[in-house]
Amino acid sequence: MPQYENPWTIPNLLSMTRIGLAPVLGYLILEEDFNVALGVFALAGLTDLLDGFIARNWANQKSALGSALDPLADKVLISILYISLTYADLIPVPLTYMIISRDVMLIAAVFYVRYRTLPTPRTLAKYFNPCYATARLKPTFISKVNTAVQLILVAASLAAPVFNYADSIYLQILWCCTAFTTAASAYSYYH
Repeated sequence: MPQYENPWTIPNLLSMTRIGLAPVLGYLILEEDFNVALGVFALAGLTDLLDGFIARNWANQKSALGSALDPLADKVLISILYISLTYADLIPVPLTYMIISRDVMLIAAVFYVRYRTLPTPRTLAKYFNPCYATARLKPTFISKVNTAVQLILVAASLAAPVFNYADSIYLQILWCCTAFTTAASAYSYYH
């Protein structure tokens, strides 16, 4: 018998809010409105902190959907931010390509795991019904570190034109750290 759960939890709503803020951030970056983008990015970060805190501390707020939606929201946000910041010449193209490629592979894996753990008979209606709980996904430690490093780079890159340090060696060092943790994270999932 499949586990049926309520998808309308506060953490899930916060994750959906983060997904909704992603294109707004992309637009602000393309318009070079970095001051407002920093504020919206801080709001998106707050939704991430709150959804994790609530899900960890209230059992009735945990869900299998949330275990997939939270990292998906992070991936959508990070992807849009990296593409936008690369377009604005604040993050190098190869780094963005590396991050997006890893995230596409992880998202494909999430969809595959959802399909494999869905109760039979598997139907499209069941697949896209968030009330059907499937396997809970847990990120690896290095993946959590990588997400933190990626977000630090985003914050530093958003702040660079505001505080006039876009050519800083520290940003270049952060690019290298991000590339290393991204590669280590990808490796950790496949080994």
